[in-house]
Amino acid sequence: MNRPRALLAAAGLGAALCVAPAIQAGAATESTYVVLYREGASSSNAANTIASAGGTVVANYSQIGVVIARSASSGFAGAVKQNGNVEGVAATSGLGVRVAPDQSDEGTDVAQAAAWGDSLSGLQWDMNQINVPQAHQVTQGSKQVVVATLDTGLDFTHPDLAPNYDASRSADCSSGTPTPLLPGNDQVGHGTHTAGTIAAAANGTGIVGVAPNVRLAGVKSSNDDGFFFPEMVVCAYMWTATHGIHVTNNSYFADPWLFNCRNDADQRAIWNAERRAIRYAQSKGVVVVASEGNESTDLSHPRVDVISPDFPPGSEQEREITNACSVVPVEVPGVVGVTATGNLRLKSYYSSYGISTADVAAPGGDARLQLTSAAPNGRVLSTYPSYVPCARQVLDNGAKYCYLQGTSMAGPHVAGVAGLLVSKYGSAGAAARLQQATNPLPCPDTSIYAAFPQNSGEPQTCQGGTAHNSFYGSGEIDALKAVS
Repeated sequence: MNRPRALLAAAGLGAALCVAPAIQAGAATESTYVVLYREGASSSNAANTIASAGGTVVANYSQIGVVIARSASSGFAGAVKQNGNVEGVAATSGLGVRVAPDQSDEGTDVAQAAAWGDSLSGLQWDMNQINVPQAHQVTQGSKQVVVATLDTGLDFTHPDLAPNYDASRSADCSSGTPTPLLPGNDQVGHGTHTAGTIAAAANGTGIVGVAPNVRLAGVKSSNDDGFFFPEMVVCAYMWTATHGIHVTNNSYFADPWLFNCRNDADQRAIWNAERRAIRYAQSKGVVVVASEGNESTDLSHPRVDVISPDFPPGSEQEREITNACSVVPVEVPGVVGVTATGNLRLKSYYSSYGISTADVAAPGGDARLQLTSAAPNGRVLSTYPSYVPCARQVLDNGAKYCYLQGTSMAGPHVAGVAGLLVSKYGSAGAAARLQQATNPLPCPDTSIYAAFPQNSGEPQTCQGGTAHNSFYGSGEIDALKAVS
């Protein structure tokens, strides 16, 4: 993920993502706004409406009735709301979540197992755990299938990613409207890491992705500081919906608060805009995979949010919340929610979960509770930009690879398996097939998570039976079952 709200934020616990809303970059007096039109209302005349209120249109997504605008006028929102076709207006300044990959020091880097694929495949315990080598004997994916990672960007010059990179289906949405993706675009590294897990090429060097023959698109949905603003997220989904992309990986949260409450007018406008964009992508056949998050919290029974807003520092407010508050994109209907496991096939200590949100589980790493001989530092190894620092890096033939952990690392495994599924069976029913291609796992003894309570301070608890429960959904994904 990494709110890349990046999905994965277990601040202080060594999880792969730490989220912190940021203030919008740009002119000090200018703000960006999401303008939500009523369902069925046309936004064709938005340019006149926005201009008369003292603003300019950045993008008009007329398919879903969402307009992105900028204005320096303090009365802009009030003026636009006077239009009877407008349902809500919300400023997006400060509504981002920062991705901060885990660079903590638990575990050691030692043994390497025999390589099954490329030169670093012996370090890919995660691929062995979900039977990727065996699945590759059936299929490695089709060049006709495109999987996109909506993230901090993509280093498409990396030798493990360049062979599969599809420039025509990649875009930079950091301005709120799509532009070409340029070299050096991933200043965080998070997006390049998720991309390698999905589709690193089987080229004899480095690692191998779950679906090494599919085409790979990068859709930059954050700024260079790793903050995901609503206008960027809407832009990213609309791009994927209209550019022939089959699967998207989403390792982030997309709102200013960890839980976005629909009884707040501003939060509701942003939540609805993002939800419409996701639904539009789904209507075009896009399979949307999303990470659960790194707050070790039960998303199906939220009670307290103690970390929002987390920018500027010290502005956090403890607030009681209910199921009227939700996380985007993982709680949008039809999205495949992914929890994280470690090498012992237990839920990772940081992974959020929920009986209504967790569909499947996948390896995300666990540097606290699940250190093994195969995973001596507990983390997942994947591709990384040469120009971004990594505390736990591996160099191979001049290319950089980095160890990270988080539900951000779990989601791409499922997106890769979705790529294999679509390659063999087509997009129809792919989300349901994912939930059938699993190895069921029962609820574990939750006392092992005593040191890692939920945000509310309550212990982590697992609900449900082996066939479906809040920790693993229908079970841990199995690439071989998916293609057999």
